[in-house]
Amino acid sequence: METKQELLAALEETNLWIEDQKKAWFWEKWTRLPFKILDKITPQFIHKKIGSLLDEMGGYIQNGGKYLTSQKMMYSYIEKKTGRTISNLEDISSLELAEMDKLSKTLAGSRKQAAAIQGATTGIGGLFTLTIDIPALLGISLKTLQEIAVIHGYDPNDKKERVFMIKCLQFASADIVGKKAVLDNLSAYYEGEVSTNEVMAQIQGWREVVYTYRDQFGWKKLFQMVPVAGIIFGAFTNRAMISDIAEAGTVLYRKRRILDRLHYREDSV
Repeated sequence: METKQELLAALEETNLWIEDQKKAWFWEKWTRLPFKILDKITPQFIHKKIGSLLDEMGGYIQNGGKYLTSQKMMYSYIEKKTGRTISNLEDISSLELAEMDKLSKTLAGSRKQAAAIQGATTGIGGLFTLTIDIPALLGISLKTLQEIAVIHGYDPNDKKERVFMIKCLQFASADIVGKKAVLDNLSAYYEGEVSTNEVMAQIQGWREVVYTYRDQFGWKKLFQMVPVAGIIFGAFTNRAMISDIAEAGTVLYRKRRILDRLHYREDSV
């Protein structure tokens, strides 16, 4: 286990990354313009598919739905990668931060590859295959965050954790104002004082996630009108999105684990 000084240094490093994410980029809003222009000519069945994702996201928060990952498989994965005996989340939560970072990085690499293949495949069909690609990518995103949660010793079966993951999705794709709002909402998690009532009050956030996903597909939707470009850009866009989500999830969960360990040290003194 890390010393208090090592934990504080890790916390500072994590906070620096978070602060850097809150900086505005001049092209941030411009990247969404193509979708806003094309939205007017988008077939109605695509809009209906977006609406159905709202119901799916609500179901995920409530009970995990079809997106819930297998913790046993994750235990086996972590056991194989670390050489340690893993039978529960407590075993995982005692891993060193460096081990958690390595596990998260390896996992993110495989998930980015899967997302790229998914994007290239749906890119073949042009504009209309977005109805397949968007929910598929959302599924990969949620599973990636659940796996990162387990790697840091947190239970994705807990409804509070599923809301935290939705916040991670929001943070990864939000603009500067949105990132600050998400961090404010996550403060209760970092302080270890999140309550069921607070969680229920934040559930409306899943709607923002779904519509943000829709907006993020602006450039991809534009290029998918050109068959070959759709394949290339589909793979690139999906890979980039999962990369951002995995990075945000790793850092935000890492911060929680660091703070939990610091709180534990203070309580045991």
